[in-house]
Amino acid sequence: MLRQIFPTTYVVKVAQRCIHRNVSTAVRPRICIVGAGPAGFYTAQYILKHLDNSDIDIVEKLPVPFGLVRFGVAPDHPEVKNVINTFTKTAENPRVRFLGNLSLGKDFTLEELRERYHAVLLTYGAERDNTLNIPNETLQNVLSAREFVAWYNGLPGFENLNPDLSGESMTLLGQGNVAVDVARIVLSSVDDLKKTDITEYALETLSRSRIKTVHLVGRRGPLQAAFTIKELREMLKLSNCATKWRVDDFDHVEETIPNLPRPRKRITELMVKSLAEQEQNKTPHPGRCFQPIFFRSPINFIGSNKVEAVEYVTNRLVEGKALPTDQRETIATDLVCRSIGYRAVSVDNHINFDHRKGCVINAGGRVLKQNLTGSDQTIDDIEDKYEIGLYASGWLATGPTGVILTTMNNSFGVADTVCRDFNSNTIRLKGSRPGLDLSGRTYVSWNGWKAIDSEEVRLGEAKGKPREKFTCVKTMLQIASNASE
Repeated sequence: MLRQIFPTTYVVKVAQRCIHRNVSTAVRPRICIVGAGPAGFYTAQYILKHLDNSDIDIVEKLPVPFGLVRFGVAPDHPEVKNVINTFTKTAENPRVRFLGNLSLGKDFTLEELRERYHAVLLTYGAERDNTLNIPNETLQNVLSAREFVAWYNGLPGFENLNPDLSGESMTLLGQGNVAVDVARIVLSSVDDLKKTDITEYALETLSRSRIKTVHLVGRRGPLQAAFTIKELREMLKLSNCATKWRVDDFDHVEETIPNLPRPRKRITELMVKSLAEQEQNKTPHPGRCFQPIFFRSPINFIGSNKVEAVEYVTNRLVEGKALPTDQRETIATDLVCRSIGYRAVSVDNHINFDHRKGCVINAGGRVLKQNLTGSDQTIDDIEDKYEIGLYASGWLATGPTGVILTTMNNSFGVADTVCRDFNSNTIRLKGSRPGLDLSGRTYVSWNGWKAIDSEEVRLGEAKGKPREKFTCVKTMLQIASNASE
């Protein structure tokens, strides 16, 4: 019919154009996400929904997925881990492939990923501790809260941490939820913890713990406390444990309550109520003690071989900032855990990384070129400004801020940018990409993870627990290798 209306040469040209369009539209966007924690899964979830025909590989250095949900969330907070159900649905989408036990910077380079995928998203989180940089910080029994959490949550490599709980007092430096989690785990009844997925070796160590008092020390006051009301309520309700406040820390606090924003008002009211109950009941509590201490900054760890006390400077608040005074206080302790934040590390020299802040240099998730910094916002040409097709989300991009919901919102925003960059042809589909070359590499598939998961659950059921986590990578790989694909 076309030949009857149009010349043959025109029909050929139309056919050629149609073939060209079909070829170009047949190229499926292939995306690699490095890191299988919340940031990685939320990013994948959004892209699957909003970028048709895209294929996603989620690459993870551990044999198991879920990152901080598995290794950071406290074992007595199982409801927070329910998000794993959503992540599992994402992983089991036929357009997604999970590749565990593969590390950027060790098993492959960023350059290799960028050659084999149309877009690469870095979401591998923050795995190092901030330090105080004060004298004697390397004394024995000075740990980080991150290490302590990794120990009781079964992160491979921390099973031999063996924290010394033989003393009677422990100090947590920092007043965020992570610090409160550690305090709660140490002060909780072992019988209650036995029902959780805490590691068996941690249970055994905690059962022998002699810790009676946990200090939670912050540099600012009650009105700036970083823990949430949920965490405080749990501490106040903890069986066989009394919360002991310092009355002087609450000077003029109660009178500020009416003018506070609602979330801060509620938590301050709860602290003031607890303080009032403490003042009414002067009977010494025979059990364990949780003692928040405000307006103190550590300046020195005291001890010969291991820590014996912490020296603090007393602070005063000026426009919300903690400024040191001439006053000092020394508080005895047998164990210290820093809980002053995390920082990411650069695992590849081709990542534009801010080593001072500990995060990838990016603007809205797009990674800036290596000769640019976050302040270079005046360049209009996107190709001159950004590494096209390279993104970062989660704590690697923002620094360690907020909770899982914060990470979700950030990751959805970055994923939306990825989708818009594909749809606007900023990322050009010049040809199909083969994905990661897996030949000669020992990796764990999603079926391999399910085999590990099933065995952990089976071992946990025998002990009345949700699961008993494996901490040995070699064991995980052996179980995964027997799984059928």
